[in-house]
Amino acid sequence: MDLDARTLYGILALRAAVFVVEQTCAYLDPDGRDLEPDARQLWIERDGELVATLRMLRDPDGSVRIGRVATAATARHGGLADALMRRALALAPTGDVVLGAQSYLADWYGRLGFVLDGAEYLEDGIPHLPMRLRREPAE
Repeated sequence: MDLDARTLYGILALRAAVFVVEQTCAYLDPDGRDLEPDARQLWIERDGELVATLRMLRDPDGSVRIGRVATAATARHGGLADALMRRALALAPTGDVVLGAQSYLADWYGRLGFVLDGAEYLEDGIPHLPMRLRREPAE
């Protein structure tokens, strides 16, 4: 699905506000993966403002990758990220779902069924943990 310019701008602005400004992590967000044919953006708007977003991708091994999960500081603790994650899991085809969780969020992702799937690593100077939700593949 094509995104209109306003929605795309809102997604990119929110991701920059959270990851680049708030977390002081200088990195190039446009990594090319948003352009992949299977890339899907999910978001929530309130009063015309985009306040939460995530990205779904298909990895080469066939698993679904969820990333770029971000909620505006003014909209946190209201269950928006949880709602987006649950929607993403409902939309994801059968098979495993993977993500690179910022380490401090591992328990939060664990409540959604994700388990550790490797050792902690640094990504752009921030500790992350690989996590996986194992689901039955399509028959």
